[in-house]
Amino acid sequence: MTSPATRARAVSRVIVGVLSGLLMALAFPTHDQWWWAPVAVALLSAAVLGSRPRLAFLVGLGHGFGFFLPTLSWSGIYVGNLPWIALATLEALYVALMCLVTTVVQRPLLATRWRPLAFAAVPLAWVLQEWARGTTPFGGLPWARLAFSQADSPLAPFARYAGAPGLTFAVACVGVLLHVGAVWLSHRVGRPRPARAAAYPVLAGVLVLLALAPAAAALLTTPPTDGRKVSVLMVQGNVPKPGLDFNAERRAVLDNHVNGTVRAMEGRSEPPSLVVWPENSSDIDPLKNQDAAVDVQAAQAAARAPLLIGAVLDGPGRYVSNASLFYRPEGGAPERYVKQHPVPFAEYIPYRSFFRNFSDKVDLVARDFVKGDRTGGFEVPVRGQDPYWIIPTICFEVAYDGLMRESTVQDGRQANILAVQTNNATFGFTAESEQQFAISRIRAIEHGRSVVHVSTVGVSGFINPDGTYTSKTSLFTPAARFGEPVVRTEITPSDRIGQLPEYAAAGATAVLLALSCGLRRRNARVRRTPAGPAAPVDHEKEPAVATPSVS
Repeated sequence: MTSPATRARAVSRVIVGVLSGLLMALAFPTHDQWWWAPVAVALLSAAVLGSRPRLAFLVGLGHGFGFFLPTLSWSGIYVGNLPWIALATLEALYVALMCLVTTVVQRPLLATRWRPLAFAAVPLAWVLQEWARGTTPFGGLPWARLAFSQADSPLAPFARYAGAPGLTFAVACVGVLLHVGAVWLSHRVGRPRPARAAAYPVLAGVLVLLALAPAAAALLTTPPTDGRKVSVLMVQGNVPKPGLDFNAERRAVLDNHVNGTVRAMEGRSEPPSLVVWPENSSDIDPLKNQDAAVDVQAAQAAARAPLLIGAVLDGPGRYVSNASLFYRPEGGAPERYVKQHPVPFAEYIPYRSFFRNFSDKVDLVARDFVKGDRTGGFEVPVRGQDPYWIIPTICFEVAYDGLMRESTVQDGRQANILAVQTNNATFGFTAESEQQFAISRIRAIEHGRSVVHVSTVGVSGFINPDGTYTSKTSLFTPAARFGEPVVRTEITPSDRIGQLPEYAAAGATAVLLALSCGLRRRNARVRRTPAGPAAPVDHEKEPAVATPSVS
């Protein structure tokens, strides 16, 4: 039977977990206080360290709810609380499992010469947790990752070397160092210091240097922004009204983008090299509807340039396709890219009959979107100059590491400019559009590319390869902006190493887990041996000190 003091300590840990989640939410748009992310990691690390697995699970769940409920609140803005809470709960479970695994790794290490390795488990587990929830179930939702809170942080340039997983690792390392520093400081002001093995200082010093290495690399890096400038026009046409029925007046949405293009070109003698419209700028299939095709042709004639639009196409069969269509000035059928990662429960309904038992909102998706089977890329001709490639990415696809990497460098062809075409009308005036824009900023650094981020309703903008931006627009306002993104052909270190950061994190975690299991088995044998130590360490009992020392 647990004592009142033990129960009080357990409750306090859960409260700290929830608080850390709330602070984590402040790091993301639209709060944009990136420094809270490492602070939140430090608090969660302190709350989990030395706890039992079941308690660590609850602490992680508390963090998850404190973080995901506010951060993903946009997911229920027009469909009710059930989908929002269900999504937040699913994402929180991944954090809870991360904390459970972390404490399983840590507890056998805490009373041995390997104590500093207990802290190393935290940033490794963050990388694996985000990898897991970004790939499962139904392809996962890699949204609200630590990396995506750091677009304005001094750590952001590290994405160039190790991608979003590496940036997450760097943020978590800073958080753990804050935790370690707080523990060390608390002992300096009078708390008893436990006996330490001779290996502590050396091992701890090595780990601190390794943890600081990503931050040092970021601080010493200025992402290159050189390259040939090309003129691009992006058009944010706006919709008649926000909400799920934003396209109830589909012709009006198309007309908004046509008129926005025509007005932008009035009095302009020099055409841009490319015009980019967002996702859903034509929900009338221009390949089958002659009126829509004529409108698109009128916009292209006014621009006197290639036109990249987002369209919903009828087919194949009973499906529909979320596509990017590339129209060349010389005419002919447009080239197309079909979205490779349709969003479950938004663009298709898995197990429709089952989930209908929970909400009839599933039937708002009357026809499922088909999944594209190849990356997209269109060669843009430039008068008097070499052509360049524009690589389309549709909406939430920008959050998927592998898809973005494959799109950036494909078949030996180097993508020179990335286009993120999105539609945020279904999320109203929430933080979703700003969160997505922040993801595009990290992608620009990660891949060393300019990004044309264009939304039907905002926010839109031109993003430079160092993550800075120009011509950013507001929500639910029509806008047309000319920009001069640079054409670049570099393959960044992040693109070269691919998934190596995640594989390395998995391997290092497996080594720590094996070490912990070995220590646990050894301690179990000691407890069963009568001639063993008089007071063997029992790792199943709550530690007397909530946050053990590290030296």
